[in-house]
Amino acid sequence: MNDMLELLTSLGTAVIHLLIQPYYYIALLFIALYYRRQVALERKLIHVKQHSWGAETWRTIWSGLMMGLLVSLAAVALGISLPPDAVICIWIVSLILMLFRVRYLCFAYSIGLLGIMQFILSFFPDLLQDGTAGRLVTALREMDIPALLVLAALLHLAEALLARWQGARLATPLFLAGKRGKVVGGYQLEAFWPLPLFLLIPSGTGISELPWQPLLGGGLGLVSLPVIIGFSEMTQSLLPGRKAARTAGRLLAYSTVLLGVSLLAAWWSPLTLVAALLALLLHEGLSWYSALEERSSSPSFVHPPVGRKVLAVLPGSPAEELGILPGEVLLKVNGVLLTEAAQLHEALRMNPAYCKLEVQNREGESKYLQRPIYDGDHHQLGMILVPEPDEAVTAEAKPSSIFGIIGMKTGTRTRRRGLSAGGLQRANTAAAQPSQPRQPDLPKQEPAEG
Repeated sequence: MNDMLELLTSLGTAVIHLLIQPYYYIALLFIALYYRRQVALERKLIHVKQHSWGAETWRTIWSGLMMGLLVSLAAVALGISLPPDAVICIWIVSLILMLFRVRYLCFAYSIGLLGIMQFILSFFPDLLQDGTAGRLVTALREMDIPALLVLAALLHLAEALLARWQGARLATPLFLAGKRGKVVGGYQLEAFWPLPLFLLIPSGTGISELPWQPLLGGGLGLVSLPVIIGFSEMTQSLLPGRKAARTAGRLLAYSTVLLGVSLLAAWWSPLTLVAALLALLLHEGLSWYSALEERSSSPSFVHPPVGRKVLAVLPGSPAEELGILPGEVLLKVNGVLLTEAAQLHEALRMNPAYCKLEVQNREGESKYLQRPIYDGDHHQLGMILVPEPDEAVTAEAKPSSIFGIIGMKTGTRTRRRGLSAGGLQRANTAAAQPSQPRQPDLPKQEPAEG
């Protein structure tokens, strides 16, 4: 009873430390800036926002909190421990890695790199023993890298579950430059979750042993460690749901392999360096293979000879009410067979109070839909169509560094191919005002750095 009371008291202290230290708030700021950038990118490409940065930030907070508690319970049950000074080491490495590429903001990269650094420091036992730097070096030497790699595996298991659960709804439609200079449609699936973790303090003076026998040791005190997990994928060949499911499956396989090797390293320490290298190289290999897979696949989001393919549907729009889905083909509008984007607006204006649609679903079957048109309805009923091959605006798939998010460099560039001013080549994007389907030319921008 006294042990459990001590554990609850330590948990309360760890929660207070979580709230007063800056790391968790840095994570929340990063998340908010990322979703703000996502909304800005959507406004540039489709002229309306598909997501709300405030709602998405709140969703990541509560889902990250829930998953963080589950991972913390598993970590405490296993006895994963972490000295308080090691929290500072982990965050220093994470923030430095984030400056190079956003996707390096990953616990597996941080712990893998720290494991390699610990191996190198083992050859210099007398290096930096005094001062703040010496304190951090001592904390690094004392880190239980195999246990932390087990934690990294648990975090990637949580990431796989979140990617499968929320990945599809996080997709942002993009207009991308294809292999042959033609513009194609695609999606960016990128999300991050802040997880507040509560880990055991290593057993020592004043720290009681756990009332059960943990696999990896550990004491009864708790320390807080906020981390960020997330994934980043781009696809031109798959629908968001299928891409998210495939990514989740690969993350699950990665976490299983890393968990097995890390547990072996906890039993036999010479495998620690192998586990650290595996955490880095296998994770990087997954990213490389996903990019290679996309380069080898034919783009799916291009218009067929007849009809206009739907890239995305705005939430709460008439198209969503009618049950139109991304990947379906809009064949006819008010009896007009569509062969170019401008015909959609002309066909809808034929009957400004009502519309009849013929839509080909993903299985190639036709369905017939009809609906009144009300004042204020989106001028394309909320459908974001696949771009025309000579679309004037394209975007980079994702930012390469944190400066792309903080500086709001969305990676959008303007390409002009002899289009007439005010032409209808952009008519397949969602306009901000229903009465103005013709959009003015956007100012020319430089490509994003990095």
